[in-house]
This record gives sequence, structure tokens and C-alpha cells, in this order.
Amino acid sequence: MVSQTISSSLITGGLNKDVANESDLIFVTTPYAGHKDILTSLENELTGKIVVDVVAPLAFVKGRATAIRVEEGSAAMQAKEVLPNSIVVSAFQSISAEDLLVPDKIIDSDVIVCSDDYDAKVLVMELAGKIEKIRAVDGGHLENSRYVEDFTALLLNINRIYKAHSTVKISGIF
Repeated sequence: MVSQTISSSLITGGLNKDVANESDLIFVTTPYAGHKDILTSLENELTGKIVVDVVAPLAFVKGRATAIRVEEGSAAMQAKEVLPNSIVVSAFQSISAEDLLVPDKIIDSDVIVCSDDYDAKVLVMELAGKIEKIRAVDGGHLENSRYVEDFTALLLNINRIYKAHSTVKISGIF
């Protein structure tokens, strides 16, 4: 169980290889076009580590988002294939990256977390729950991440229509 508050003084940046080497838990936030190449280049550095894949494979045509079909089933499943010695968790695709970049922004949303590793999933769910008004929802196995990734395209199109930052709320579970 994670009970520690993380301060901004503990957050650092650097080159991908350096950060991957020094970290136990890594968030992959790259555009899908570079997803496989970046993960492949970091396979050794990510061995034995928890990799949280937030990538949603999307294409944009005239402002309209569409989900890209991924041979492995999803970006997260692709990550699992490319990183066989890492623990892959899928989360945060349904929350606006713009909103997550604003430290004081209240985001009233659920985060669906998928993974084949129960302990890693629970850790990411606890981390998500540290963000005010965010509730983590267990999305089951990693193969379910494809539904969340695809749903992101729908959310983006809704946001474009309503000029908003809509999110997901699942009712009736707790």
C-alpha cells in the first residue's frame, strides 16, 4: 500500500535511458507513432520494472480522432510484447493530458487500470487515487486496455464537439 505523499522535489527529468535506468516505475507518454521504437530502445533499462502505458493509438483527420488498429490488440499489449521482462500496466488514457499537466486542476474522473500483474495494478490504482477526485477502477487484464484506448478517440471527438474536457465516470460499482 502506498501511503507516502510525493513532493515535486522527488520528480526529476532526463534522457529516456537515464530515467528508465534510475526509476522503478515508468510512465510511457509518447505519441503512438514512436511507441514501439522507444520501448524497444529501452528494453534493457525497463527489465524488471513497472511500465505504465498511457498511450492511446490515435490518428487525426480534419480534427476528428480515430482509433488506430494495433496488431497486438492495443498499445499496452504491444508494450507487453516488446518488453517481455517488464510489468506492463495500462492507465490514464481517458483523462486529458492537458488537464493532467495543470497541478491544481481538479479532475473529477475515473481511471481504468488494466494489467495481468495484480500487485502492479493495485500500486498504480493507489497512485491514481492520490490525485484529488480521481477514482481508480480495476479494468481487469491487460487485454482489456484496447477498449479504453479505443474509447479515448470517442472522448476526444466529444470534447471537440462540446469544446470541453470530458472524462469517464462509471456508476454502480462503489
